[in-house]
Amino acid sequence: MQPIERWDWEKGRREIAAPGQWAAEHHATHEPAASPDGERLAAPILKEEEVFGVRVNDELWPDEYEKAWSLRFLDDGRLFALLRLDDMWTVGLDGERWEGEWDFAWNPVFSPGAGAIALQVKEGMDYGLCVDDAAWDEGFSSLRQFGLAPDGKRMAGTVQVEELPEADIWKYFEGAWSVAVDGAAWGRNFINCYAPVFSPDSARVAAAVRTGIAEYTVAVDAEPWEQRFGMLWEPSFRPDGAAVVVPARVPDGWTLVQDGAPIWRGRFLQLWRQRFSPDGERLAAVVATEYGRWTVAVDDTPWSQTFSELVMPPRFSPDGQRVAALVRDEGAWDVAVDGEAWGGVWEMAWEPTFSPDGAHVAAKVEAGGRFHVVLDGRVGTRAYDGLWEPTFSPDGDKVLLRYLDGGRYCREVVQLGDLMGG
Repeated sequence: MQPIERWDWEKGRREIAAPGQWAAEHHATHEPAASPDGERLAAPILKEEEVFGVRVNDELWPDEYEKAWSLRFLDDGRLFALLRLDDMWTVGLDGERWEGEWDFAWNPVFSPGAGAIALQVKEGMDYGLCVDDAAWDEGFSSLRQFGLAPDGKRMAGTVQVEELPEADIWKYFEGAWSVAVDGAAWGRNFINCYAPVFSPDSARVAAAVRTGIAEYTVAVDAEPWEQRFGMLWEPSFRPDGAAVVVPARVPDGWTLVQDGAPIWRGRFLQLWRQRFSPDGERLAAVVATEYGRWTVAVDDTPWSQTFSELVMPPRFSPDGQRVAALVRDEGAWDVAVDGEAWGGVWEMAWEPTFSPDGAHVAAKVEAGGRFHVVLDGRVGTRAYDGLWEPTFSPDGDKVLLRYLDGGRYCREVVQLGDLMGG
């Protein structure tokens, strides 16, 4: 797939495929996926009972499968699927299969910058990781969470390195878990390990670890911080790699901690899902300011508006000056931008997207079983049978729409000023 700058940004609508006819041509059709540039529509299809195929526009992948799951287009345009053949699982990319096969494979993770694909695999009673068809040589009796390095070449997972006899709590508190990097465990055990993450240069690994009954800290390359906390969430390296930041529970509440010391003055009932601005200068996180009330705090200052049910991870604009988040309040989905909700009452909403200059925010929403585009809080007049998230053009003056309409799949480029219709 070409870079976004070279996509077809001429205004107008083109019909790409007619998925409404696929049901008549196949035994069944599952949920479709649209390519980022809108040029292709793909879906797992049943050729007959328990015989899967993959259809892309008007073509089929050459092979048949027992299962075809997790079908999606990657950021670079490749079509990915988990496939089962002869009771073994593998990966399919644009119709070509990996050589590796496993008893089970799941939880694919993608590295957009490197174009790498990683997933968890199971062979016999051993669990491991695989990146780009190269699996770890050694397996572990259990492997929970894992992280893929930005360069797409390294993996780290939380692994069980000691057998635990049933009900042996003393052995449990001695520590049976560690972090394995590129297949080799750290050599230091903990009661539990969580959320391994790589530094931006892919050289270091940090993870949250449990060191006591109610003691947690962060370990970086197997070395734990001296400070202990009542609880932690997922750590993050700063974009420049100079430090590690983690939400931590201190005696007077939750706050953000950097390399063992609090960096925010604020104390909250809960804090997690921290995100840095693109330049690394600003930091936002989801916080609870009182029981059952959630919002976003930006650089230690919470928004005044709060929400009753859910706030998803905040998103910075490309210039780092604005913040948006998907929220749920009193049973309805909405989008909040710079501390103010749009006021929508939708059955569902998807992650908002900033224009390249940060001036506009667009999102996909569902109301009455139909889908709409919302721009800066204003709902478009057109409704669709199906819709993918809108994409701004590189200059920000157009929007690419990918949608289902009357059994047809279409891509349409719309001038920003015309997006909302009459």
